[in-house]
Amino acid sequence: MKKTYQIDVDCANCANKMEQAACNTPGVKNARVNYMALKMTVEFQEGQDASAVMEQVLKNCKKVESDCEIFL
Repeated sequence: MKKTYQIDVDCANCANKMEQAACNTPGVKNARVNYMALKMTVEFQEGQDASAVMEQVLKNCKKVESDCEIFL
């Protein structure tokens, strides 16, 4: 399953950090951040609870870029 989320991030480098953090989160099959559109598309692994996984994605993103936001 794929879902797209609105994000708030200040620069392209920060967006790349967010993308890497999301990709390294358990339950995420793939993640892409489009800095120009301020959107993150996340593909979840089979059988994963998207809302629980996204809570962890947000925590992981905050570790690498403290002022980013994902609007869940």
